[in-house]
Amino acid sequence: MKKLLNTLYVTQPDVYMSLQGENIVLKKENENVAKLPLHNLESIVAFGYTGASPGLMGYCAQNSIPIIFMTMNGRYLARVVGETRGNVTLRKEQYRISDDLEKSNEISKNFLTGKVFNNKWVIERTVRDHEMRINKDQLKNVSGQLSSFLKYIQSSMDLEELRGWEGQAANTYNRVFDQLILNQKEHFYFHSRNRRPPLDNVNAILSFVYTLLANDVASALEGVGLDSYVGFLHRDRPGRISLALDVMEELRGCYADRFVLSLINRNVVNEEDFSSKENGAVIMSDEARKKVLKLWQNKKQEEITHPFLSEKISWGLLPHVQALLLARYIRGDLDEYPPFLWK
Repeated sequence: MKKLLNTLYVTQPDVYMSLQGENIVLKKENENVAKLPLHNLESIVAFGYTGASPGLMGYCAQNSIPIIFMTMNGRYLARVVGETRGNVTLRKEQYRISDDLEKSNEISKNFLTGKVFNNKWVIERTVRDHEMRINKDQLKNVSGQLSSFLKYIQSSMDLEELRGWEGQAANTYNRVFDQLILNQKEHFYFHSRNRRPPLDNVNAILSFVYTLLANDVASALEGVGLDSYVGFLHRDRPGRISLALDVMEELRGCYADRFVLSLINRNVVNEEDFSSKENGAVIMSDEARKKVLKLWQNKKQEEITHPFLSEKISWGLLPHVQALLLARYIRGDLDEYPPFLWK
């Protein structure tokens, strides 16, 4: 259980939620394990829930406290709300910002600031931890270039210019990504990002993990009442979770890329986990997918300190925290959206 920004996260899979007076009571095997006043809560997010009492759901519906149900894997199931109030206002404002290219550019700057900053520190961490196994000068040079791109991104005047700087920053980072692969170099190498289909083992696993992360972010956005399909940097396209892709940008390097690199560098995956098709597409075996999924769930349990909140949270809650901060910015409760800046 974790309370952040007046949202209660119930992360244990075997807890029953009930009402006692004006308090939520969490029960495990018929024993009370926690009790919190509901008047301090804005929402409740339950992962892998055992259930919630009708009394609790009725009270929350009457007092505009949504209860969001997720699977233990973080997939969005349902949002229980009463009379529609703030959620409509929040989404209407989201749509207004999306239609306003100037406002979309301003918020997109922060998504990409987070992305480039975190990519820079992925490289810096590698230099610090594996100085003797990499080309230190080259990686330091790329780190410096990424610092310069941060300035260009913040001064961008429109989305087209912003995407140009983002593309250059991404190419710069990708040029040295192969150096971050320290083991199994014969079978795991990275020359460029390719997808639909991925053409090598690294791109195959990156695409799979990016999909997992995108789904987690989309669920988090839906959980706070935002429309995961209407973005600011990524424009509307049928079937594309554009806002999830926006928020995901700042988490790619520090969360997904580092996870993939750890699987390769620790020999958790190997060449036998992949196969090639006649068209050159490389796919992961079913067993490898199951293995990666299990480890992804384990990764979600690891704790970090959130730089904006200065509180310990798990990696799995990070998309939910960023979704909350984004919703607060859109409502006007924050002057600026604070991207996740990892070191």
